[in-house]
Amino acid sequence: MAAKRLELLKEAVPSLSRTAVLWNSANPANALAWRDTQDAARALGVILQPHEVQGPKDFEVAFARMAEERLDALFVLDDALTIPYRKEIPDFAMQQRLPSMFAAKDRVEAGGLMSYGPRYSEMMRRAASLVDKILRGAQPANLPMEQPTTFELVINLKTAKAIGLTVPPPLVIRADEVIE
Repeated sequence: MAAKRLELLKEAVPSLSRTAVLWNSANPANALAWRDTQDAARALGVILQPHEVQGPKDFEVAFARMAEERLDALFVLDDALTIPYRKEIPDFAMQQRLPSMFAAKDRVEAGGLMSYGPRYSEMMRRAASLVDKILRGAQPANLPMEQPTTFELVINLKTAKAIGLTVPPPLVIRADEVIE
C-alpha cells in the first residue's frame, strides 16, 4: 500500500523529488511499510526524508525539522501513534504548503491532500458479519482470515487550491471521492 500511495502522490505532483515521511519507527509493522516506501521511492526517483516519531513529544520536533527542509510533499505512515494527530498533521502540511498523502479518508476531510487505503466502511461491514457468525456459534479459529478488497482514493481539491497545486485531471477522474 505504501508504494501505491507514493505512486499516486508522484502522479499528483509530477515534480516530486524530496518527500518527508512521518512514521512511528517503534511500530514493527511500519518497518515493512517503510522498506516498501523506500523501494518505491528508488523506482520513482524520489528522495525520502524520514521523520521518526515514537511518542507524542516527537511530533513537535519532527514538524520543526520538516519546516527547515526543502520538501515537495509529506507522506504519512499511519498507525496508532499518528492517528490522534489526524488534524494536526494535515494542518502542518497546509501551513507548509506541502501536498500530503495519508492512508485514511478522515485525514483528507481534515485538510490533507490525498488518501489511498481500504474502504473502512466495507471493513466494518465484514467485521460485523464475522461477529454475527461467532455469536451464532462459529468458532473464531475456523473463520477465514480476511484482507481488505475495496480501496478508495480521496482527493481534497480545496486543499490543492490552497497550496497552489493543480491535481492532474486524469487522477481526479480516478478518485472515488473528491472534496471541493
